Amino acid sequence: MSALLLPGASAPPREVVARLGRLAVASLHAELALAPKPGLVTPFDSGSHADMDAETFLRSLSALRQYFHDVALAGAQDAPFAQLRTHGVAAEAAMLRATGGINTHRGAIFNLGLLVAAAAACRRIDAAPSGEQVCVAVQAWSDALQAAPLDPDSPGQRARAQHGIAGVRELAAAGYPVLRTLALPTLRHALAAGLAREAALCHTLMTLVAELEDVNLLHRGGAGGLRWARANAAAFLANGGAFAPDWHAHLQRLGNAFVARRLSPGGSADLLACSWFLLQQEAS
Repeated sequence: MSALLLPGASAPPREVVARLGRLAVASLHAELALAPKPGLVTPFDSGSHADMDAETFLRSLSALRQYFHDVALAGAQDAPFAQLRTHGVAAEAAMLRATGGINTHRGAIFNLGLLVAAAAACRRIDAAPSGEQVCVAVQAWSDALQAAPLDPDSPGQRARAQHGIAGVRELAAAGYPVLRTLALPTLRHALAAGLAREAALCHTLMTLVAELEDVNLLHRGGAGGLRWARANAAAFLANGGAFAPDWHAHLQRLGNAFVARRLSPGGSADLLACSWFLLQQEAS
C-alpha cells in the first residue's frame, strides 16, 4: 500500500531527494560525533561495546549512503512499503559486509529510513514539512508495517517478547509520538534557549533515555538495568541537564557508571539521530 499522498502530486526535484539522503547520513555522523554519551560509541571511546568503535560506525555509514538516497527516491515516487523494505534489507546486508557482521545501524536503517522516505513523500504536496508532519506521514504505511515479518531470534525481538513492550514497528505505525511530543520539542527548546548543538543534543538524548523503554538497555541489563538507566537520566535532567554549568562532567561520570554496568541506550541514540534529521530537513 502507498496511499501517502494525493493522486497526481508531483515528485520533488532530484536535488531535494539527494539532499534528504545526505542529511540522513549527516545526522548519523552528528550522533556518532557527540560526546559524552553514556555507554555509547564516540570518537574517543567505545562505551559499553567491546566489538565496535567509531571506525566501525564510519565504515557502516559509508556503506549506507546509497541506501538513504534510494529510500528518499522511493518516498518521492510514492512507493509502496514493500519497496522500502527491500531497500532496507539490502542496506542491512551492506552494513554487515562493511562491519564484518557487527550491527551498528540496524535501528537507524529502519527508523531513519522510514522518516527519510516520508520526508521525501511529504514534499510531493508540501515543500517544507515540519518534523511532526513527517512523523505522522509514516502512519500511511502502518498496515504494512504491522504485517511485515519479524526475526524472532533477534536480541531486540527477544527482549520485547520477554518484557511485553512495544517495539520500533509499533512506534513507527503510531507516527513516532515520542519524537513528536518529546524529542523534537526538547531539542527545539534547548536550541532556542541558546544551548550549543552538542549540549542540546546531549540534553535531548538523556530526555529520551529517561522516557523510552529502550530495548537495547533491556537486552543488556534486563528490567533492572532499564530502570537504573531511566532513573539516572531523570536525575541528570532534574539537576538541570545540559543547562547546568557542570553538565559535561556530570554526564561523563554517568557514562562511566553505564560502562561499568555494560549498558548502552542504542535505541535512544537512533531516535536522537532521527530528531536531528527531522529538524534539519525543515530547512531543506
